[in-house]
Amino acid sequence: MAWVLLLILASIWGTSFILMKKGLEVFSAMELGATRVSVASLLLLPFALRHVGSVVRSRFKWLALSGVVGTLIPAFLFAYAETKLASGLAGVLNALTVIFTLLVGALLFGQRLTGLRVLGITLGLVGTVVMLLLGGSGGTDTPTGEGNAWYGIYILIATMGYGVSVNVIKHKLGGMTPMAVTAVLLLLIGGPALAYLLLGTGFVHKLRTVSGAWEAFGYIALLATMSTAVAMMLFNQLIQQSTALFASSSTYLIPIVALAWGTLDGEAFNLWHFAGMLVILAGVLIIHRAR
Repeated sequence: MAWVLLLILASIWGTSFILMKKGLEVFSAMELGATRVSVASLLLLPFALRHVGSVVRSRFKWLALSGVVGTLIPAFLFAYAETKLASGLAGVLNALTVIFTLLVGALLFGQRLTGLRVLGITLGLVGTVVMLLLGGSGGTDTPTGEGNAWYGIYILIATMGYGVSVNVIKHKLGGMTPMAVTAVLLLLIGGPALAYLLLGTGFVHKLRTVSGAWEAFGYIALLATMSTAVAMMLFNQLIQQSTALFASSSTYLIPIVALAWGTLDGEAFNLWHFAGMLVILAGVLIIHRAR
């Protein structure tokens, strides 16, 4: 069952990068991030209201922490990165999640850090440098029509947040159902995201006046439904059924799905991209198999 969940998650999350790219053709990164979180939280609001009363008070701070660093901030960082980074490359860099899951687990939760795992971490970071310095960014394949490989740093920061969130869910929120974790977590961050979307952005004005805005919103709504609401529930279930490290291993397959979608959308993929991806995934494989 864990492997089935892993494959489903990889397919859903691998598709999220092309959906972000399509949404960014009309909306800004801030609008996309806020819309994604707002729609997901509204979808699960009935479930959140059902479960919130049964949550132990001491756990709300961990739910809020996981929500902010593992969902809210990454929603904006990934969107901002993809304004000048091809969607397929963003999917490859997402593989760094495994590395930061291990690092956070070792630093804060007592997970063992062996020599092989250190090697895996090093390889992953080297692969990232190769992607950023030599692989380029996608150039005209990006929503803005211009590329900047250094925007990959925003994904680096986002995957750090994922690493914190995965460990918090595993070590601090055990016993809660995946639905309760996901719905209440989104309830805590959804209100601020929705308020910002409606009061601090031009989202509503664009829907009314910009050609193609409703189509772009459809892509973001699909992103929020599948990649945030549904995928988060599946991911939280996977964390409870396995280990934090295994759960984050969906990043083995996400780059393949993301690159396939990017290629179908006309994105270029050169040898340096391929080399960087192989180095990152080699590091992830070593981390996963090291004891």
